[in-house]
Amino acid sequence: MRAFGPALLCALVASAALAEPPARSILPLPRPGAVVAPDPTPAPVAETAEQGALVRVIRPLPRPVGIEVPLPQLADEVALPLTASLPPPPRPQGLGLAAPDQLASDDQTKTGKGSKKDRSSKKGSVCGDPDIRGEVLAPITSRTRGCGVDEPVRVTAISGIPFSQPATFDCNTAEALKTWINKGMRPAFGNREVVQLHIFGSYMCRTRNNVRGAKISEHGRGKAVDIAGFVFSDGKEWTVEHDYNKTIRKAQKAACGIFGTTLGPGSDGYHEDHLHFDTASYRNGSYCR
Repeated sequence: MRAFGPALLCALVASAALAEPPARSILPLPRPGAVVAPDPTPAPVAETAEQGALVRVIRPLPRPVGIEVPLPQLADEVALPLTASLPPPPRPQGLGLAAPDQLASDDQTKTGKGSKKDRSSKKGSVCGDPDIRGEVLAPITSRTRGCGVDEPVRVTAISGIPFSQPATFDCNTAEALKTWINKGMRPAFGNREVVQLHIFGSYMCRTRNNVRGAKISEHGRGKAVDIAGFVFSDGKEWTVEHDYNKTIRKAQKAACGIFGTTLGPGSDGYHEDHLHFDTASYRNGSYCR
């Protein structure tokens, strides 16, 4: 029994030392920026004596339910953008995909270009009008004073009506002839469809009526055209020389005002076999005979 006395006394002293709580928590400190989960156990209060003073160790209370814990903020230089992609919304019913031809047409509209049909219709046309078919010629010059055309065109058809032979004049005359065909000749002939115009003359450097010493004709300036007859869709043909009837007179009269000069049979003895139209301008208005 005496042998166990000192050993028992040492054990009791060691137990008393271990029973005393430490002045500081022996748990490691949390990592900077880390979230510490709340302790669901009640916050015990421990009292210990350190150097003769009473020290209270208080643990934090648990976080109330429903309050979110904020995530730690990363530095700007290491923040990563959100790269998750969301699926596109469904296409509305009835909205189809645009056809390639339609897309091409839209692109041409934005860039100011016409469609393929428009480009093909302009090919072979002159004077910026797809209804006037022909070709652009080089400027016509002449040794004869007063003759020549700065911007001549050789026209083969107007408004779908071909010519018996190409006619050379300027665009002003070509446009006037188109106006007469659509607003004068066609209404005058009514149901008779003209499929060809018999061209008697166009540009030629000469005097008026080929009279020596007279002024230069409008033909020599590229501003005149002579029409000798009309061919119809049924194959028949009317000529000014042999068929100068009421219908042709009506068509000739419709040219007055569209052209500066209109002449025909009975006007001056020089136009008995054709109609003469030119775009000369006069102070007193159009000259129509």
